[in-house]
Amino acid sequence: MATLAPPVPDAGRSPSPAAPATRRRHRGGSKAGKPGPVTYTLLTLVALVSIFPLYWTLVAGSHTNAEIAATPPPFLPNASLFDNFQAALEQAPIGKAILNSVLVAGSITVGTVLFCTLAGFAFAKLQFRGKGVLLGLVIGTMMVPTQLAVIPLFMMIAELQWVNQLQAVILPTLVSAFGVFFMRQYLISALPNELLEAGRVDGASTFRIFWSIVVPVARPAMAVLAMLTFLTAWNEFFWPLIALTTANPTVQVALAGLGSGYVPQRSVIMAGTLLGTLPVLIVFTILGKQIVGGIMQGAVKG
Repeated sequence: MATLAPPVPDAGRSPSPAAPATRRRHRGGSKAGKPGPVTYTLLTLVALVSIFPLYWTLVAGSHTNAEIAATPPPFLPNASLFDNFQAALEQAPIGKAILNSVLVAGSITVGTVLFCTLAGFAFAKLQFRGKGVLLGLVIGTMMVPTQLAVIPLFMMIAELQWVNQLQAVILPTLVSAFGVFFMRQYLISALPNELLEAGRVDGASTFRIFWSIVVPVARPAMAVLAMLTFLTAWNEFFWPLIALTTANPTVQVALAGLGSGYVPQRSVIMAGTLLGTLPVLIVFTILGKQIVGGIMQGAVKG
């Protein structure tokens, strides 16, 4: 006797009511999307490893050289931190250096974000003769070592009588090839051509389109570029050491003069380093949420 094959479900028929319920139960009740103990353990280890250098700077800056060299070394700060702060302020003009670094890093950040966004918009969305050649030249400058430009750059600022003046550090770094390339790549994908066409139809000029359409779209990338530029400018040591002197230094140049002597005073050096790091920590404590929020907003919109 022939047997009947089980009925084959119709391809066009909707799934049984149990299937959506199963999927809903899987999405709602599953723990696959929730971090487990292993995730929290790894995050805790990464956080501790990241924070430890700053904590050790605090500990070393609050002890003497003998206490730092003891076995085992101290792991808790003490009240000597303020004495080391005073010694650092006496050995180098840390206060003036911090003000100079704020001015230098702030000016470089504002100029880099503005000019790199303008150039990135031009390379991403505007059509002009020689566009590919100019972009290639900009990217090519990233391959040239900074040390090769030091001698002609110093001769230029000496001719302009800018030696030991802050503009000698600010003006050569107001635009970066990385910033131009970074903003171009972001605007290519994040800025629809339809928005630009709508602005032109409404009679807006190129500058009005940039200010009213491009800048709001590019704000997340501008926040990231500003953060990277500010950190780079604050930590820059090589060129400020050449262009400035200890009478008008930035933070990194001032820190180079700390703890001098036959036996380096590491505790004073660490205390001065902590003083030079505090402004950056304060800025990112205040603006950290805005920066992360802008990055996440750009990720969601993209």
